[in-house]
Amino acid sequence: MEATARLETFSDGVFAIAATLLVLEIGVTVEHGQSLGSALLDIWPSYLAYATSFLVIGIIWINHHHTVGLMRRVDRTFLFLNLLLLLVVAFIPFPTKLVADYLQKPGERAATLAYAITLLLMAVLFNIWWHYARGGRRLIRDEVAEKELRSVDRAFDPGVPAYAIVVGLVFVSPLAALLVTLALAVFYLPSAALFDRGGEPT
Repeated sequence: MEATARLETFSDGVFAIAATLLVLEIGVTVEHGQSLGSALLDIWPSYLAYATSFLVIGIIWINHHHTVGLMRRVDRTFLFLNLLLLLVVAFIPFPTKLVADYLQKPGERAATLAYAITLLLMAVLFNIWWHYARGGRRLIRDEVAEKELRSVDRAFDPGVPAYAIVVGLVFVSPLAALLVTLALAVFYLPSAALFDRGGEPT
């Protein structure tokens, strides 16, 4: 819709840039006497961090695209909330690089904690963003069924508790915390498609 087109165009640009920056952060250093193949294997944390963050950003984009499509208009408060959400999305490549550089090395806990807290903040802001638009159907199109809104609610609800658990898991095992984050992303990827199935749980 024209009323939301500028917001979605700007948001799409930020999502695209954030996703692109992830791969630009991957680099390989070949030590003296080391083969390139061995060096490429040694940077497996970079591949894991990249895949996790790319899926996370992709899922945020899918959900953002779908939920904006339910709205008839935006207001200044919502634009500000959207800007805060994008602020965190654009920041994701930085803690991703920290994880890639420090996983399985001294400093891995601090790096993974920065990553987990960033994703938790993203989940909190995304929930605030959605509930502001949805509350009292403030920004929602009249023809959107209530059951469709409830299906989006169910998809959003587990996000904050799940990422809070990941933050706690960092203190037990940074690698496990990252793997759980990847598992959450894999779970949410097909669940995003269930938004249109208003009567089914997500």
